[in-house]
Amino acid sequence: MIDQQMSLRGDAARLPVRPRTGRFLVLAVVFVCAACGLVYELELVALASYLIGDSVTQASVVLSVMVFAMGIGSLLAKRLRGRAAVGFGLLEAALALIGGTSALVLYASFAWLGESRYALVGFSLAIGVLIGAEIPLLMTLIQRVDRQDAGGAVADLFAADYVGALVGGLAFPFLLLPVMGQLTGALVTGAVNAAAGGALVLWVFRRDLDRRSRWVLITVNVTVIALLATATVLVDDFERAARRAVYGEGVRVAVQTGVQEVVLTGAGRDSLDLYLDGRLRVSSRDEHRYHEALVHPAMAGRHTRVLILGGGDGLAAREVLRYPDVESVLVVELDPAVTRLARTDPALSGLNAHVYDDPRLTAVTGDAFTWLRAPHGRYDVVVSDLPDPGITASTKLYSAEFYGLVVAALEPGGRLVVHAGPLGSRPATFWTVEASMRAGGLSTRPYSVEGRLDGFAAGPDRSRDATRSPQDWGFVLAGRDPVERLRLDPGSPGLRSLGERELLAAGRSAERVRQREPLPSTLVHPRYWEEP
Repeated sequence: MIDQQMSLRGDAARLPVRPRTGRFLVLAVVFVCAACGLVYELELVALASYLIGDSVTQASVVLSVMVFAMGIGSLLAKRLRGRAAVGFGLLEAALALIGGTSALVLYASFAWLGESRYALVGFSLAIGVLIGAEIPLLMTLIQRVDRQDAGGAVADLFAADYVGALVGGLAFPFLLLPVMGQLTGALVTGAVNAAAGGALVLWVFRRDLDRRSRWVLITVNVTVIALLATATVLVDDFERAARRAVYGEGVRVAVQTGVQEVVLTGAGRDSLDLYLDGRLRVSSRDEHRYHEALVHPAMAGRHTRVLILGGGDGLAAREVLRYPDVESVLVVELDPAVTRLARTDPALSGLNAHVYDDPRLTAVTGDAFTWLRAPHGRYDVVVSDLPDPGITASTKLYSAEFYGLVVAALEPGGRLVVHAGPLGSRPATFWTVEASMRAGGLSTRPYSVEGRLDGFAAGPDRSRDATRSPQDWGFVLAGRDPVERLRLDPGSPGLRSLGERELLAAGRSAERVRQREPLPSTLVHPRYWEEP
C-alpha cells in the first residue's frame, strides 16, 4: 500500500496540474465522451429506422451489437493500459472519425447501393468496440492523477458517464436533430469528441508522451478534425447528390421536418412524386386508382360528415369533396409540412384540386390515435389513409385499440375504410389488419384492387426495388353494423378506374385468398413484421 501511494504521488508530480484539477478534467472528458457516444448510437437507430423501416428491429440490432462490441472493446483495452494516455488519445480520434461519419456513410450506402443494413451492423460493431475500450483506459488515467481507491474511481467515472449519456440523449432529439439535422449533427459531435480527447491527453498527460507519440497524436487529431470540418462544409452538396441518386434529377422540394424527410419531384400531373423518408407515397401516374378505391366504397350511404386520418396531401379529401352533399371534412395529419405543401405547391395543389381552399375542409395537426381519444363528435365516414403498418410509430394506428376508438367516433350506420397493405405480396399483414378491425368491434368487408403501373409502386406501401413492387392495393371496408356488400353510392361522381363490376371483383379476389383466424395486433402485442 505504501509503495502504491508513493507511486501515485510520483505520477501526480509529473502532471502539469494539481491532482484535484486533473481529476476534474478527466471526469469532464468522460462526460463529453459519454454524450458523444450516445449521440452516435441514437443517430444510427434513427437513420436506420428512416432508411430501412421497422424501428424496433433496427434499435434491437444497434443496441445488442453495440453492447456486445463494448465487451470486446473492454477486453482489448487491457493491452493498452501500459500506454493509457496515447492509447486513449488515438482511440478517441478513431471514435470521432467513425462515429462522426457514420450517418454520412449509412446514407450514402442507402442512396447509391440501395442497402444500408451491412453498414449499420459494421458501424455498430466498430463504435461499440471503441466505446467499450474507453472506461478501462480512463480508469487508469484517473488513478494517475488522484490518490483514490479503485471503488471511488469507478463510482466517479460511471457517474460522469451516465450524466453525459443523459445530456447526449436529450441533446440529440431536442438540439442536434432539429437544428443541424442527421448528417451535420453527427459530424459536429465527432469534432467535439476528437477535440475533448485530444486536449486531455496533449495537455494533462503530455509528460507521459515521448516526442514521437506527441506528434502522432497532434497529426491524427488535426487530420480527423479537418476531415470532419471539410465534410461539414460539403454536407449540403453531398445531400443534394444523394437525393439525386435516390429520387432522380427532378427534385424540386426537399424538407427535413420534425417528423420525416419530405421530397417532391416532378412538376406535371404525369410526373409528380411525393416521397416521405425515401419511400414513394404518391405518384400522379396512378394515385387516382388508389384514392378512388380507398374513398368511394366507403361513401355508399350517409356521408354528411367525413373524417380523414392522415392524407395530408389532400388527395383522399379531393375524392370526398366530389360529393356535393358532403357538409364537412376534417383531415388529421401528423406532419404540418405535408399539409403546407399540399396547400402551396403548385403541382401538388393542382393534383388535389385545391381542396384546402374548399370551406368544407378543415385540417388539424395531430397524432390520429391521440386525437381520437378526445371526444370530437361522430362521423358518417372515417377514411384511414395512413402509413403502411409495421413495427414503427404507425403500428398503434393498426391496432385493435385504435379501431375501438374509431368505433366510438362513428355514427350509427357509419363506415370506416382502411388501407391494409398489398394483399398479393403481404397477405399476413393484410389479414392481421382485418382481424384487428374485427377485434375492435367492427364488421369487415375486405377487397383488393389491381392496376398499379409496372416499374414503380404507388400508395403508402411501396418498394424502391421495382422488381418487388406490389401489384395491388388491399383495403378493408368496415362498419359498426354488418357491411352487406361492396357497392358505390348512387350519387357517386364519374370514376376513371372503379365501377360496380370492378368493385365486386375486388371483393371476390380478397375472399379467395382469405387466411383463417389470424391473431389481431394490439398495443402490447404488435404483430406486424416485414414479410419476405
